[in-house]
Amino acid sequence: MKPPEVARDSTAQPTMWSAPCDEIPPGHSAKFHIRWRERFVEGFVINFGGHYYAYVNYCAHAGTPLDWWPNEFFNDDRRFLTCRTHGSRYEPDTGKCAGGPCAGRALFPLQVEVTSGRVVVTTGH
Repeated sequence: MKPPEVARDSTAQPTMWSAPCDEIPPGHSAKFHIRWRERFVEGFVINFGGHYYAYVNYCAHAGTPLDWWPNEFFNDDRRFLTCRTHGSRYEPDTGKCAGGPCAGRALFPLQVEVTSGRVVVTTGH
């Protein structure tokens, strides 16, 4: 399955997104749009234990966005990323399935760097 495309204007498709680190405290996230594999998709970055990880907002099982409420990806105890559709759980630091119907699958990762107090997400291409 492929993540859904959210826009078709190739002139408005950034391959990089950034935000100040202090805007994404531990246990929280931020959503953005980015060009990935010739598509313009929604992505998200999380702060998990003081480290940043980013993924395409696409459940590997259901093919739907993960967030169960706008920009809410973590389960109640903030140990897993949880899909709103069927409850697939993913490890925040690897994107690998940790339970539910996503068995054997993983989220699509994006590259993350922290530079000059900013979290920077790129597609790696």
